[in-house]
Amino acid sequence: MKLITFDPLKTIGIPNITYIKPEHMFREIDKIKEADYILFPEYWQVNTLVYGLKKKIFPNISTYHLGHNKVETTRALMATFPKNVPYTTILGKNNIDIEMTEEEFGYPLVAKEIKNSMGRGVFLVKNRSELKKYIENNDILYIQEKLPIDRDLRVVYVGNKAIAAYWRIAGEGQFHNNIAKGGSYDFNNIPPKAIELVERIAATLGVNHAGFDVVTVDENLYILEYNVMFGNEGLRSLGIKAEKYIYEYILSDPDLNPNDPNNPNNPQGPIFPVAS
Repeated sequence: MKLITFDPLKTIGIPNITYIKPEHMFREIDKIKEADYILFPEYWQVNTLVYGLKKKIFPNISTYHLGHNKVETTRALMATFPKNVPYTTILGKNNIDIEMTEEEFGYPLVAKEIKNSMGRGVFLVKNRSELKKYIENNDILYIQEKLPIDRDLRVVYVGNKAIAAYWRIAGEGQFHNNIAKGGSYDFNNIPPKAIELVERIAATLGVNHAGFDVVTVDENLYILEYNVMFGNEGLRSLGIKAEKYIYEYILSDPDLNPNDPNNPNNPQGPIFPVAS
């Protein structure tokens, strides 16, 4: 089995894999055409790889498309799991009525840049002046109700199952729960219903690699967002290596050559050990 990765840090330990820099894609096009799987392409590459070259990619195409920004993610969730989405409006900056928004949400409210991560571009808006500043700086407005929370649950989903979950707790007096913004981890008291919800959502949307951010309010579960290229620091704290599950998932693909010695459907079994 021939594997190519465009992100070596996310595929450490996966055997029989070749690294190609994304900018060298067309220089190495013959190697790409011969590969069985392409791992972690950049977003600009995925349509060419899937629709042009008919290649299998990981994460899959629906994961990339639906996780491309918060608008795509939220609209898909609104259509499929509306009870698990915080009250949200998505508007063009020329379509917003500030007075109506204030009446609808009150202050504080949450405003987000549609494409960002690690807590960047997420703002706690406390008054009209801050709301106007957000509107001036964003063409697409993503406005969400402020939930009474001090933590969120990161559920990591790889392949076809959740492989880890942990709480991210905001620092005292802080708004953001993200570790990059000063939050802390808690690995205890993980609610099974949150894991079940994430697995149902991922299966429904065809997502196979994402970090889902889940919160609980009065026994209700809400999905804030999911990130396709999530950080692995929390997994490392748990001693979990995502690449092990990525490799197992790829090997289980029934479309792979059944005579390949690495295919688990081959009676001889895989000759390469799964990364530990």
